[in-house]
Amino acid sequence: MNRAELIRVAENLHIRADAYSLEGGLPPEQYVLSLELGGWSIYYSERGRRVGEVSFETEDEACDYLMMKLVDDPTTRERDVGQDKRCGYDS
Repeated sequence: MNRAELIRVAENLHIRADAYSLEGGLPPEQYVLSLELGGWSIYYSERGRRVGEVSFETEDEACDYLMMKLVDDPTTRERDVGQDKRCGYDS
């Protein structure tokens, strides 16, 4: 999965656009995908800190992990839509 695919899947799963950022940095209270030297990082940005940071070599691995985090966190949803097994991201 790449970033464009992640956005499409997130929209289909009713994940709020403000629950995540694909631009790196330290946005308030968001899951973040960040392109770093030598790879990609996923973390939760909270109070100016990178919480639970995990690094990956490829965009594909990083996007898959970010999607798993978004699906597993019920606060990221616009509404309670349940699991969408068609996309393979059931928690």
